[in-house]
Amino acid sequence: MSTLGPLRLLREHWNASKCNQSNTTAAASGGWCQGLDIPNELFLALGLVSLVENLLVVAAILKNRNLHSPMYYFICCLAVSDMLVSISNLVEMLFMLLMEHGVLVIRASVIRHMDNVINMLICSSVVSSLSFLGVIAVDRYITVFYALRYHSIMTLQRAMVTMASVWLASTVSSTVFITYYHNNAILLCLTSFFLFVLVLMLVLYIHMFALARHHLRSISSQQKQPTVYRSSSLKGAVTLTILLGVFFICWGPFFFHLILIVTCPTNPFCTCFFSYFNLSLILIICNSVIDPLIYAFRSRELRRTLREVVLCSW
Repeated sequence: MSTLGPLRLLREHWNASKCNQSNTTAAASGGWCQGLDIPNELFLALGLVSLVENLLVVAAILKNRNLHSPMYYFICCLAVSDMLVSISNLVEMLFMLLMEHGVLVIRASVIRHMDNVINMLICSSVVSSLSFLGVIAVDRYITVFYALRYHSIMTLQRAMVTMASVWLASTVSSTVFITYYHNNAILLCLTSFFLFVLVLMLVLYIHMFALARHHLRSISSQQKQPTVYRSSSLKGAVTLTILLGVFFICWGPFFFHLILIVTCPTNPFCTCFFSYFNLSLILIICNSVIDPLIYAFRSRELRRTLREVVLCSW
């Protein structure tokens, strides 16, 4: 089985790049094309941390009725998506370690079926995770610009329909992706979806920050407290930078990998980049670890409930 299964095509390009690089290219690039050897134990450790974090978020939201609102339901779905990434990665890593050490012997046909199931599960969780990041951005945008109408716009019923639609679309798209993963059009569609979510978040958060900056400027001019204005603006800018920076850093290399597969699969420099595929996977798992810190643990109510969950005061 591959390391993080849905990307068998990427693994094939990585393996091909190792075999097909010319001696001239290897000499010119030095050790840069040797790739990065990441132990499976690191995948396991990060997967466990992500699983625990996101499990706590889901438990806290389910426990506290004050958190039963569309915004926290979306955060809960994001946590479930990240949990699926972690669980799938943990299961696959465990099977790989057991098979490598001869503890577990499985027929090739069974391995292929298991690989397909894990592929679909991880691919679905990746698409749903990206989707809910976009949904959370839209929800916050509505909260800021349509505060008085928020509860009539984002009703519980609409939130449920949105969540069901995302999960259904993620399942269907993952099935299509796994079935036709050799088709470049599928890779382009997945990459275009990532770029769409990135641009959507960028536009919405910049618009929200511009509005907050305008309000702070008005308050500062009325109260003649430029220091407060600068401090608040800086805090908003830092938050925006963290949100977009983490999203781009964690997901960017993986989707850049997809673009290179479509545009230059045999180019020597592209094949060098393919050798760092495991690093892209680590960044995706790190995103599952960071998401709860950004989208969940910043809420005082949620932090209080998390402490109760950890202390088992149900």
